[in-house]
Amino acid sequence: MSLASQEPINEVLANYDFKVLGVTNENYKEKKGVWWVKTPVGDKILKKVSCSEQTLKFLLSAVDHLTKNGILLPKVNKTKTGADYVMLNNICFTLTDAIKGSTPSYDSPKELSAIVKELAKFHKASAGFKVLDDTKPKEHLGTWIESYTSVLEAMNEFYKNEVQTGGNTPIGKLIVSEFPYFLERGRKVISELQGPEYKNWVDKIRDIGCLCHQDFAAGNLILTSAGLYVIDTDSITFELPARDIRKLFNKIMKKSGKANTELAKNIVAYYQSVNPLSADEWKVVKCDLMFPHLFFGAMSKYYNQREDSWTTEKYMRRIKEMAEVEKSMASMYDNFDLLTQNIGK
Repeated sequence: MSLASQEPINEVLANYDFKVLGVTNENYKEKKGVWWVKTPVGDKILKKVSCSEQTLKFLLSAVDHLTKNGILLPKVNKTKTGADYVMLNNICFTLTDAIKGSTPSYDSPKELSAIVKELAKFHKASAGFKVLDDTKPKEHLGTWIESYTSVLEAMNEFYKNEVQTGGNTPIGKLIVSEFPYFLERGRKVISELQGPEYKNWVDKIRDIGCLCHQDFAAGNLILTSAGLYVIDTDSITFELPARDIRKLFNKIMKKSGKANTELAKNIVAYYQSVNPLSADEWKVVKCDLMFPHLFFGAMSKYYNQREDSWTTEKYMRRIKEMAEVEKSMASMYDNFDLLTQNIGK
């Protein structure tokens, strides 16, 4: 019997005022899971939540704020008692409407524009959000220097161990060859973050507020006749808009396979048309783009063996691929100021 089948799904769904016609498990990782629930009033998505009840309350209040400010998000179904979630055995479950539509494409100029503008709208709509009592917010605001320094130190230890052992494996040789460049690049970013631009933007966001999705990508958007729906809001956090912008930039450029200056210029223009950033704020975005998140992420996956099903050869391919992607984008990001040169004028 699978672990997913042992979950108290029927007991959870009994808290809702509709008939259940069928339940199908979508995915399951013990601490969290997703089920499709068929009902006479439409399909639903049931989620087993891995976070605490206080953090879930924060996430639900964030979703409510964003919805009231025009962001399309799946409706949270209320229980018979009017609650936003069910708690059984100290585990929380949420039920939302299933959204039917298509996944937007980065390859379509029209849909790419819609994706970036929706991200800008998401950030703009989050302004004014207040943390409610008895909630526990997720927050990364103001932590970049400390967290990026920590990443750099951890990756440097892996590199030094490879040097000491002579880099006697194919991956070891690759790391010894590639790492010094990315180490220097990371140090340069951390140095630039010591300037006033980062601190000033953090102070501004602490005052006005900003919620980041953390994985605002085509795979978490559904294109419908009503517009773009945003799904998978389980990781919403207080943070600079730069975090979402950087992650979306990296996904689009990885999909493109190489740096594309014209595409980058369009992305900036799309975002700027909805939620304008200052020239100094775009400098902070540039810093985050320049930090080698992709290469260090691939390194970390290998050394911490975070992908159980990956072979050594797959880890090798991923590290090499991320090194190539990062390097192809470096010159474009070095000249990122040219993409934003007319901002604020």
